[in-house]
Amino acid sequence: MAADLALLLVRLVVGATMVAHGVNHWVGGGRIAGTARWFGGLGLRYPTAQAWFSVITEIGAGALLALGLLTPLACAAVVSVMLVAGLLAHRANGFFVFREGYEYVLVLATAALALGLLGPGRWSLDHLAGIEITGWGGGAIALGLGSAATAVLLAVCWRPEVEAPECAQGTPTESAAPQIETITEEY
Repeated sequence: MAADLALLLVRLVVGATMVAHGVNHWVGGGRIAGTARWFGGLGLRYPTAQAWFSVITEIGAGALLALGLLTPLACAAVVSVMLVAGLLAHRANGFFVFREGYEYVLVLATAALALGLLGPGRWSLDHLAGIEITGWGGGAIALGLGSAATAVLLAVCWRPEVEAPECAQGTPTESAAPQIETITEEY
């Protein structure tokens, strides 16, 4: 009974968080256009499509988690979204969320993986429908499918801008000329 309540609470909180995040990408702040600009700035090609995929995935996975329906697949979607966010938007900022680090996405991905391993509990639509994919199987789906989806998305759509080496940012005469003139005038 206590374990089922704990699983329900985790499902509801993670699910509601994901739904809220998806809705915010859709209608909050900069709406889809703003989300697309942000995704484009992270180096993702097709940023408007990425924004819509993100919204659909976050809202869909969150709703499925809250209901406890197709739980391992919902967990895989959360793991994937959090991996992409962690790798592209937060990794370079360190651990702490108050510095835009990956702390928050790590907690959500880990909670989703734990739900994949433990299952949704008796108070879920999966239980009512007799869907029992828990333990190593549920965890493998959550982590394996989530990681595979992340790898495919990055392989197909991530094209970060590469900074040109210093020597390619101008010819030596262009970049050195003002310095030479300054030095000549001083002597």
